[in-house]
Amino acid sequence: MQLRDAADVTTAPIAALGLIGGFVAARETGIRPLGGVVLGLAGVYAGRTWLAKSGGPATAGLAAVYLGGFGASHPLAKRIGAWPSVLTVAAASAAASWIVADRRR
Repeated sequence: MQLRDAADVTTAPIAALGLIGGFVAARETGIRPLGGVVLGLAGVYAGRTWLAKSGGPATAGLAAVYLGGFGASHPLAKRIGAWPSVLTVAAASAAASWIVADRRR
């Protein structure tokens, strides 16, 4: 299997699905590290495109939004619930990805 060229990948859905998919994988299997694997794989795949399209500083910022969203979803879930929290941080990460990297296409 060959990966698409990094410059041809749209990362907003990957960032959102990484966060949502990681949550679903951990929740449905009961294996939290599996959720981390899903989160990590999507982040690495998106990250290579962020780097190719936007450079190092933008990639670092988008990675911070992505991983920060993961971290923020936990305390946010105590206030608004698990699903609303995950969907909120996924939307924020997707929006940041679109604004910084994807719309430049």
